[in-house]
Amino acid sequence: MGVRTNSSFLFSLLFVLFTFNLPIISHGSDTISASQSLSGDQTLVSANGTFKLGFYDQPGNSSNYYICIVYNKVSLRTIVWMANRDKPISDKYSSVLKIMDGNLVLLNESQIPIWSTNQNSAASSSVVAVLGDDGNLVVKDGFNSTQPIWQSFDFPTDTWLPGGKIAYNKRTKTHQNLTSWKNSEDPSRGLFSLSLKADTKEYVISWNETIQYRTSGSSIGQIFSLVPVMRLNYRYSNFSYVDNENESYFTYSMDDRHYPKIILRFVMGVMGQIMQLTWSETPGQWELLLSEPTEQCEVPALCGAFGACNYNDSTQHFCNCLKGFSPKSVGDYSGGCARTTKLQCVDTSVANQQSSQSTDKFYEYPNVGWLDSDYTVSAYSLPSSAAECASYCLNNCNCIAYSYDKSYDKYRCSIWIGELVNLQLSPNDGSGITLYLRLAASEFSKGKENKGIIIGAVAGLVAVVLLLGLMFILIWKRQRRFIGKTKVEGSLVAFGYRDLQIYTENFSQKMFTHEELRVATMDFEERLGGGGFGSVFKGVLPDGTEIAVKRLYKLGHAVREFLAEVETIGSIHHFNLVRLVGFSAEKSCLLVYEYMKCGHSKITIKVDIYSFGIVLLEIVTGRRNLDGTRSESSKHLLSLMQKKAREDQLLDMVENLNKEMPENREEMLRMIRIAAWCLQNDPTKRPLMSTVVKVLEGVMEVDPSISYNFTHAMGSAASVANGRVSATLQASVLSNPR
Repeated sequence: MGVRTNSSFLFSLLFVLFTFNLPIISHGSDTISASQSLSGDQTLVSANGTFKLGFYDQPGNSSNYYICIVYNKVSLRTIVWMANRDKPISDKYSSVLKIMDGNLVLLNESQIPIWSTNQNSAASSSVVAVLGDDGNLVVKDGFNSTQPIWQSFDFPTDTWLPGGKIAYNKRTKTHQNLTSWKNSEDPSRGLFSLSLKADTKEYVISWNETIQYRTSGSSIGQIFSLVPVMRLNYRYSNFSYVDNENESYFTYSMDDRHYPKIILRFVMGVMGQIMQLTWSETPGQWELLLSEPTEQCEVPALCGAFGACNYNDSTQHFCNCLKGFSPKSVGDYSGGCARTTKLQCVDTSVANQQSSQSTDKFYEYPNVGWLDSDYTVSAYSLPSSAAECASYCLNNCNCIAYSYDKSYDKYRCSIWIGELVNLQLSPNDGSGITLYLRLAASEFSKGKENKGIIIGAVAGLVAVVLLLGLMFILIWKRQRRFIGKTKVEGSLVAFGYRDLQIYTENFSQKMFTHEELRVATMDFEERLGGGGFGSVFKGVLPDGTEIAVKRLYKLGHAVREFLAEVETIGSIHHFNLVRLVGFSAEKSCLLVYEYMKCGHSKITIKVDIYSFGIVLLEIVTGRRNLDGTRSESSKHLLSLMQKKAREDQLLDMVENLNKEMPENREEMLRMIRIAAWCLQNDPTKRPLMSTVVKVLEGVMEVDPSISYNFTHAMGSAASVANGRVSATLQASVLSNPR
């Protein structure tokens, strides 16, 4: 019966496969043929495993998918090319990448073509697409593979790989550019691009394809003349310029002889800089080798209208709105800033000059620079003094700012109308002017009110500090009198040595004299450490036993109370605690512990990361790591997470989902995945805290290879079977007495 059942199943499966002619790409294949297609989680992998092609989403947006080429051997997912950057798909399982009529075509979930190589090819059945070890996706005739029909290197997105080209096509008169992403989460075409200027054999960086704000200078051997970093012993890449009847282009190759293992790429960044990055495996991140422009503030329109780029901002948050303005979009200055208070200017044609001048005022910005570009709007007039220049602007309701500065040995009045763009605060070249920004008069009254509030707050704070200081002095004096009294009451004068022997005769710990411990520690010479209650010194007893003696600084109690504490501490025995072997209550209170050499602790920075993962998971889920009130299958949070990950139901862990949480579903999942990354069994696979911060900021992604087979909260690998959790306790060893 079993044999017939299995035979029927195999026959049915073969019937379905042959009936529907399902294309299957074998695991690890680097080729799509005319009879195959790519969909869902299927991927192409280059022959040596360096690159991989498949459907990928973006961090924080799992509803949009793109055909991407990524590094396969780099732990941080890094996209180097996209087919459909401006036309994402919503369902990767219903969408298909396949060969159609001699072209590579992407069909969306409705089977509508949204991207194609769009080449005229006589061949159709013999056409194949191959992912190369250099990251180049090539469409070619399988029977004539010497000349590609189409290749991704001719259509780069934001990344320039070794062997790729920045080119100008002489036949079609088109440029082959690198174009930045729109922002860190949107890969569609952004504002910044890198292109070749064929007539001067140099590359240029442009904003909005109109304003060229950086040029490399002509190529000199392997470097560019106007790229300072490349003049300083640059040695990683070999650049070359090719000029023929069809095209002109720059390309580069790796110096494999001297740097065989280095991974390099150029990226046109969303902040307007072309960057060369190299992969560093140890911290698991891309490191910057060079960038152009080197100064972020040299990128035009970086901070939008009425935003200013600050050269002196060490926080890396370069953009700030001018006084009286706030960002149109929180955290995104590219859209510019908007006025918080509308100008009150009244045109002098309908009102007298005095009323016009009394409504608005000017705020002074010293040392302001301007990026040299056509985007700055300005008009000039010739008043004979600074006062006349200010009056001229104030009486013109379209004037938003003015300056009166010396230019070519003459003072010039400059009037700005429209929007202020490309402002630079504190420019490094010392060419700044003094700018007077027009604001509503109420903005200045706010300043006076704020100044009064600040003065009042500071005065109140000073008074509180003085009061607390006085209280501290009084309490300190009182404690000194109390401690002096306690020392007398707690000494042998008050307690008696015979009384001490009688009181401690049932103690399991030895009572030492102060002199014995002074000799053992060589007059308390070698200090091991200390804390708020005392210092710990190393000592050796006459029999050679090494000890650690803790001398308490302060006594808030008499000797009898101290001995009661010794009796309690001495009764505690645990393999995670060093043993109390003795004490002394003579002259000062001393505790004698077993000595344990430094270096026994198993606590590392990776344990701190593990603890952060536990805390983050508790915050997101609203549950404790160990909750004895719950059922056996759910009282251990990590075991529950392991189960939910296997069921692909991680959000089920979150307690009391409110109406806002579904809107932030991806953000919550990202937090849970970050926690899982921090909880990896292998400490070397846990991220650095700096990496966690970058993931939280959206700059980096969570390692996609994380395992959900966690280390149990009690210190061992937890296993889940039949709804029960089992784990083996492991001992931890402390380094010194606490």
